[in-house]
Amino acid sequence: MADRLIYLPLGGAGEIGMNAYVYGYGKPGKERLILVDLGIGFSDMDTTPGVDVILPNLDYLTDNLDRLEAIFVTHAHEDHVGGVGRLWHLLKKPVHCRKFTANIAARKMDDAGADTDALHVAEPFPAMVEAGPFKVGFLPVSHSIPENSALVIDTPAGRVIHTGDFKVDLTPGVGEPFDADLIREAAKDGVRALVCDSTNVFSKQEGRSEALVGPEIRELVKSCEGMVVATTFASNVARLQSLAEAGRDAGRSICLMGRAMRRMTEAAVETGVLTDFPATISPEEAADVPRGNLMLIVTGSQGERRAASAQLSQGKYFGMEMAEGDTFLFSSKTIPGNEVEVGRIINNFSEMGVDVVTEEDGLYHVSGHANRPDLVTMHNLVDAQMVIPMHGEHRHLRAHAKLAEELGRAGVVAPNGSMVDLSGNRPQVVEQVETGRVYMDGNVLVGQFDGVVRDRIRMALNGLVVVSVMVDEGDEVMEDAWVELRGLPEVGSGNEAVSEAVEAALAQNLARVDRKTADDDEKLEAMVTKRVRQVVQDLTGKRPEVAVLITRLMAD
Repeated sequence: MADRLIYLPLGGAGEIGMNAYVYGYGKPGKERLILVDLGIGFSDMDTTPGVDVILPNLDYLTDNLDRLEAIFVTHAHEDHVGGVGRLWHLLKKPVHCRKFTANIAARKMDDAGADTDALHVAEPFPAMVEAGPFKVGFLPVSHSIPENSALVIDTPAGRVIHTGDFKVDLTPGVGEPFDADLIREAAKDGVRALVCDSTNVFSKQEGRSEALVGPEIRELVKSCEGMVVATTFASNVARLQSLAEAGRDAGRSICLMGRAMRRMTEAAVETGVLTDFPATISPEEAADVPRGNLMLIVTGSQGERRAASAQLSQGKYFGMEMAEGDTFLFSSKTIPGNEVEVGRIINNFSEMGVDVVTEEDGLYHVSGHANRPDLVTMHNLVDAQMVIPMHGEHRHLRAHAKLAEELGRAGVVAPNGSMVDLSGNRPQVVEQVETGRVYMDGNVLVGQFDGVVRDRIRMALNGLVVVSVMVDEGDEVMEDAWVELRGLPEVGSGNEAVSEAVEAALAQNLARVDRKTADDDEKLEAMVTKRVRQVVQDLTGKRPEVAVLITRLMAD
């Protein structure tokens, strides 16, 4: 059987976030593997209440761990590097990335108790890293974070270029500009497959440069009279610099608030990405600065409940609070799904008399992803035999595959779990691999189908009834059960107390329990649960979760 080259997304294809892409080369089922990116997704209260972050299910890799050579991380955004600390212990393979990304990854691995000796700093292309049958180079491309790289992946079956996240920006401010000549150089000997970012495939306008944002922000900050607070993605170091420079030029003291904001800035300074960032003051020092002379740059551009933006909208954060006449700038785009949280913050500020400015009010943000014209530019520069869209929801992948076909290249829609054979003249899905997600719930990894989050949602929707039942030493069930309600009204229809009604109904049922049922915890629990749900549903219209506590009294 001939060797083959495969591509397999475990996360990030059919969704935006949680990027994890596998490449393999060798005999079918025995391919040597590499993993590109290991990112996270973010939870929400509607579908994953209480969950901290969402991670890709790596069962395919852990089941084939002896075949995995290494991990390559394209850049330091959370949806690409966020899982390295939390999941490295499952893989324990070398991690290769560029200097700035390695700084961020090292902090995450150290926090998780992972071995940072596994991190290896790579030089940019044309330098190459060997990993089994692969040679991988980090090809600089512009994005909204420093040292972002596409990957040049050489295999015995030909070269693959994996773009990661990118945009065509000749003046990004911080980080390397888009270099068409370098991409042509990487592609000059032919490229079998271009695996390409699809995020902005529906945006038909030309992409805009980061350099356009700074002057607009500078004019805005200069025009404000009260305190100015701005939020953006903490990883957008170029934007942080533009914001800080705007504040400095307006004669304001600059204060960074939020752990992620400080961590990214420190990493950029430590790695030499930032060399002239304006001086900042601490939150304690900021409290003594007149409001008209102060600018805060804070975390929470997506409405995250524990971030500085949300905290300020609800009261105080590190002793600072917003007031009428202040200005709050969202120098960011609201990611689909976060509109409610961001809207809540905007309304809270409005009630305070704070003027809120968003990207809809001026050129205060530009995307870090390639719009459709940028995608066409990349397609033409690389001129690959085939194009595999990734990093996007299913509709993005489908539209991008159609674009590839329109441009004369073979395309395929390959969402998570689709194993694509890249060895022939056209990409072909040859197998479906089970994928999914795991949840970081506190400090514990919880499987998607373990029931923890499902039960939490059910309790949120329908409430909980806790019932305590006692059985004496003769297997006689005592009639007086104790009932406690959680998340349910105390009084139901007909003005009847719900807990008392449940206790009365259970007393009747428990008085008739036979010895066989009384001796079997599962049967007794099932009987109690069924009766509780009937009564509560009749009184409240809710069918609650029921927890039955059975206590068996032992003879002295």
